[in-house]
Amino acid sequence: MPRPEAAHRVKSYSAATGYVYQYYFYEVEKTRRGNLAGTEYVYMASVDRQRVFPVKVFVGKDALEKWSARTGQQLTGTEEYAIAKMRLFQAFDEIEDLAAKSPDLRADDSNLETLLAQLDL
Repeated sequence: MPRPEAAHRVKSYSAATGYVYQYYFYEVEKTRRGNLAGTEYVYMASVDRQRVFPVKVFVGKDALEKWSARTGQQLTGTEEYAIAKMRLFQAFDEIEDLAAKSPDLRADDSNLETLLAQLDL
């Protein structure tokens, strides 16, 4: 059965690269990247309001579990979504011509603490 079309709330983000991105959340799914389990958040983005491209952010389950074990706190689904969104913004700010590069964006052990600090968690 085809996925029903839903109205999307389009938002704007003025990136440090000079681009103003329009983006919206598209979907989320539990998945694996290699041998790592996690959740993939897919956003649709545009820099010209004509061509839309997907930007995928993988939030590693292992990194979240390590953080939870270290802090004794459990992250909610909303907080995990916020981590993915902060990683999306980081990519907007740092990667020139994001549409052409299709980078492998991850929230993992290497950047989770930084992303959580931006959220005051």
